[in-house]
Amino acid sequence: QVQLQESGPGLVKASQTLSLTCTVSGGSITTNHYAWSWIRQPPGKGLEWMGVIAADGSTYYSPSLKSRTSISRDTSKNQFSLQLSSVTPEDTAVYYCVRAGLYASPPPYDYWGQGTQVTVSS
Repeated sequence: QVQLQESGPGLVKASQTLSLTCTVSGGSITTNHYAWSWIRQPPGKGLEWMGVIAADGSTYYSPSLKSRTSISRDTSKNQFSLQLSSVTPEDTAVYYCVRAGLYASPPPYDYWGQGTQVTVSS
């Protein structure tokens, strides 16, 4: 069973950088056929895909967030991370790390972390 767990500060001040880490167990983030995504949900709004890192380390980002989003990984720890710079209160959301299957469009999201609330204070 693959498990994902988000971790990081729950409060971030405006203009600072939001940084979260996803720890994966039960499967390697370097295994082919899967990619690893960050998705968020602001209060009262729908899910928003932020970006993804593939098994080979390639990254792709939502056009609306690309300029201030970075996804990286630490293969020795089987972790991948999210950094979102220059945050504003509009970035307040529940943030999820998610495994994405490949070879389908849209990709299936088969395993999710429980989500972590991040609040940006003005």
